[in-house]
Amino acid sequence: MGSIKDFFASPAFAVVGASSRREKFGNKVLRCYIQNNLIVTPVNPVEKIIEGLACVSDVILLPENVKSISIITNPNVTTKVVANAINHGIKNIWMQPGAASEDAVQMCIANGINVIANGPCILVELGFRGE
Repeated sequence: MGSIKDFFASPAFAVVGASSRREKFGNKVLRCYIQNNLIVTPVNPVEKIIEGLACVSDVILLPENVKSISIITNPNVTTKVVANAINHGIKNIWMQPGAASEDAVQMCIANGINVIANGPCILVELGFRGE
């Protein structure tokens, strides 16, 4: 498993698969970052604003200071997200339970990305407080 400490060393973060629906994990993970006073950008191809934050439609549009991303997508989508993230200079990728694909994990390893997959949930790690 990758380094959780290195993941949280990023100056800013993104949630790929962020959702405006509060019962969805993509929303809970985003709120978890907010609750922990971390700088976070939601990534969603359709939404413009989620939880008061401006969205970007793709990881290639993330600000340069974002070096760590959480992925909450279907495994087929995760592989495409990882390819774009690598090209954009993302250094740390946390695939939430259910989002990982073996191809995406191997792509991270082959490109020297700190990858956390098939393991802990960021909601547990940061201590999400449901509202």
